[in-house]
Amino acid sequence: MSAASALVRRAASSTIGSLFAAQTRLFPERVAIEDDAKRLSYAALDNAVNRAAHAMMRLGVRHGHRVAVLSENRIEYLVLELACAKVGAILACQNWRLSPQELQHCIDLAAPSLIAVSERHARLLSRISIGTIPAIAFGPEWERALNAAPDHAVEADIDPEDPLFILYTSGTTGLPKGAVLSHRAEIARSFVMPLDLGIRSADTILCWPPLYHMGGTEPALCALLTGGRVIIQDGFDPIRIAEIVTRETFGWLSIMPGVVGALIAALERNDALPKGVGNCGVMPDLVAPHEIARVTKLLDACYCNTFGATETGTAPLSGNRIAPGVIPDNLAKAPSPASEIRLVDADDNDVPDGDVGELAMRGPTLFSGYWRDDAATAEDFRDGWFHMGDMFCRRPDGCYDYVDRRKYLIKSGGENIYPAEIERVLLGDPRVADAVVVRRKDARWGEVPIALVVARGAIPDVGELARRCRAALAGFKQPKEIRVVSPERIARSTTGKIQRRQLEEWIASGES
Repeated sequence: MSAASALVRRAASSTIGSLFAAQTRLFPERVAIEDDAKRLSYAALDNAVNRAAHAMMRLGVRHGHRVAVLSENRIEYLVLELACAKVGAILACQNWRLSPQELQHCIDLAAPSLIAVSERHARLLSRISIGTIPAIAFGPEWERALNAAPDHAVEADIDPEDPLFILYTSGTTGLPKGAVLSHRAEIARSFVMPLDLGIRSADTILCWPPLYHMGGTEPALCALLTGGRVIIQDGFDPIRIAEIVTRETFGWLSIMPGVVGALIAALERNDALPKGVGNCGVMPDLVAPHEIARVTKLLDACYCNTFGATETGTAPLSGNRIAPGVIPDNLAKAPSPASEIRLVDADDNDVPDGDVGELAMRGPTLFSGYWRDDAATAEDFRDGWFHMGDMFCRRPDGCYDYVDRRKYLIKSGGENIYPAEIERVLLGDPRVADAVVVRRKDARWGEVPIALVVARGAIPDVGELARRCRAALAGFKQPKEIRVVSPERIARSTTGKIQRRQLEEWIASGES
């Protein structure tokens, strides 16, 4: 590379940390982030971020090191995110809903140099083995570390392709995978998201979805990179949200599947009159159509007709919306900006309009593969396109109808669950000869897992199997029903493949 080319590349190499610092220079006194107890300007937040970066480095964290965080939504969480961005460290965002066994796998996979934990989740962390990894607690210990650190900016050589986050996704083998998100991907998502969701420059974002999830972290980063304000909320509180929308305006308000009914009830109970909401919601496929109509009428807001993933961001198919008060009769998706889309057959050949194919995409919002899993990365990125495992049919008007999933997956309240995650636990019981998990439609969560087990000898106690699942799996992965069935009931093809669709139909029929 010539000296001139190197200078050009350097000038184009913005990162999450440098873009946040640019907003600080523009709007030092503007409120950047707040919760019930504290409010920080951009200058104050940047000061805390710089101190946190130096504090981490004093604890041995360097460029490329992983920092694990196990915490509820709080200001320190976003400070840590931005501090990692400035150091060049990778934040491994731990899901506190996981069981200790699952969390142990996630920590071992990331192999962090430091763990940050809140008081609320310290007990969960104590139930796993972290060896000699140092841990720092949010609260007085964290504040002491920041107060003892300098507040000048950290000078680090960071490339936009360097990883920034590891967000965990469900795995087909039954254990979570770590999706790697680079600075480039997060920057792209921060500028595509406004087009998909209607977030405006200097908007306020209500951050109630968990920050270990893209639905929490990415809108918050989008706000901080565009001069906006982040209101941190510790989880979903429909009464509080109903109150906030009466005094704050939002270009977009996050409403995840599974909570729409509770928010409707809170809005109606309080006769809430929203100050102004442009758009709301995500993933309407998992929400009852009449609930979409009710919540959008109450908020006087469109519902975002999204289809994305941790690996892709809101892209590739989140480009249209459902009008307020309308009960949608179809949920055809429009392409998002900054994504190229193909529908391909089993041999990765393009399919014509009207035929069903797997959605493959490429674009700047894409993740950088799975942490320490080259085989899965190579398989999903074959031919230089990311294959999502979701089947669509393209209409002549350029919109896409969702058909099914190539990889059998249960989407419950916005969370992904692979049957193997539950089957692995059930098959670990010596009294279980076979176990199959399928999905069942659910009015609140969209879909829920149902487990069918075949006994090995004496019939196992269903309650004991349920307790085994509770001990090993996150709450949202718990089977809503466990049935002991005969071996003949587990429908299989002539090649031995489980016929999950046939089992779904049997469960839906209500037959015993």
